[in-house]
Amino acid sequence: MLVKHMLTTVLAVALVSCSPAPAPVEDAATPPDAGGQAAVSDDVSMPDVVKVAVGSPDHTTLVAALKAADLVNSLANAGPFTVFAPTNAAFEKLPAGTVEDLLKPANKDKLVDVLYQHVTTSALSVDEFADGDTVGMAGGGKAVVKKQNGEMWIGGAKVIGSVRASNGWVHVIDAVLLP
Repeated sequence: MLVKHMLTTVLAVALVSCSPAPAPVEDAATPPDAGGQAAVSDDVSMPDVVKVAVGSPDHTTLVAALKAADLVNSLANAGPFTVFAPTNAAFEKLPAGTVEDLLKPANKDKLVDVLYQHVTTSALSVDEFADGDTVGMAGGGKAVVKKQNGEMWIGGAKVIGSVRASNGWVHVIDAVLLP
């Protein structure tokens, strides 16, 4: 009788473990209406640079700009990327109406130029930059690095935090880099 009970328990456990997994639920780190690589739901792996930005309440303006410029999938790909991510407060420092103007479909090319000034195609931690380095950005522009007393600036914007992503680095900055 004991053997029969144990066998029943083992079979029940085996059946439960073989049942299909529940359907995936869209997580908050997936940009809404995103297709392609950005739409891949993965709760186990390290997030890519886009999901790092999407998961930050301080980067909603940057995420809106990435969507308006159709760059979400590009930055969700394998990379490697180093993204200098301006905070919402950094965008607020721009002259009134600038962000709203850049987000208009007619100004997509200008917006892409601004966003490309925040990306380099290497995965570089803050420690890999040296004072006086000139960094080539994705759009062809350049930005100069300043390091002093353990702090770093890029193109005049201070790096206030860094997050490692699966496809590079996100360095949070306090100003928008203009081409």
